[in-house]
Order: sequence, then structure tokens, then C-alpha cells
Amino acid sequence: MKRSLCFTAAFLVVVSDQITKYLARSFIEPYETIKILPFLQLVSVRNEGAAFGLFKGFGNSGFIVVSLTAMVFVAYLILKVKEDRLGLSLILGGAAGNVIDRFFFGKVTDFIDVFAGRFHWPAFNVADSALTIGLTLMLLNTVFRRKTGADS
Repeated sequence: MKRSLCFTAAFLVVVSDQITKYLARSFIEPYETIKILPFLQLVSVRNEGAAFGLFKGFGNSGFIVVSLTAMVFVAYLILKVKEDRLGLSLILGGAAGNVIDRFFFGKVTDFIDVFAGRFHWPAFNVADSALTIGLTLMLLNTVFRRKTGADS
């Protein structure tokens, strides 16, 4: 994947993330639920912590600094490595989407609620999805490179 395409993909993640968060903030009341499928609903919650609300005590400024540092490192990797660029692009876009929320609102807007019966996965957003998919792709690439001996 070309570097310019990587940054375009990251930008598209940010745009789609910010549009969907804007819609969630505008049209879904806090803690309102809109059922979509038997296992999926839309909600509007604000997350002050990291993934799934962890580390709330770390503080918004701390999350912003860590996120910006990680984004610079990931952008550097996109420029320097040839493998895992799609995963890195998704991670960069996801991190940028969430840091924008932290900067402007002091917390991250989450609105996707996946559940089975009474068990609900913590609410998440497009940026979180991109981060998760990007990390998964990188992990899978690492495992398959190792199995095929491509690292050697």
C-alpha cells in the first residue's frame, strides 16, 4: 500500500468517525437507545477513560499527550516500513478521531452498543473499530509471517 494512500485511508477514518459522532451527539439523547438489530443498538455516551472506560483517573491531558505521541510514531512507521501499512493507517485514523474528541469535548463520544441478552460490550465508535481492526491486522500479519518464515 502506497504511503499517500495510507494517509488518505487514515483521513477517511477520521472523517467517518467525526461525522458519525456528530450525528450521535445531535440526534441521540444521552443514554437513549435506538434498536437496530436484535444484538445492536445506538446509544450516546461519553467516555472519559481509554478503551472501554479504563484508566479514567489518567486525565484528559494525559490521554491527549499519549495519543499524539503514538500518532507521531505510527506516522513515522507508515513512512519507514513496507508491511502492515493498512493496519497502521487504521490505527492512525482511529487515534486521531478519538484525540479530536478529547481536545474539543474533554471525552470521547461512543454510540455503538453490541449485546447478547443482558451482556453488553462496552459502547464504542468508528475510531475504536478502526483501532481494533488495525491492531488485529497487524497481529495476523505478524503470526502469518512467522508461520511462513517470511521474517527470515
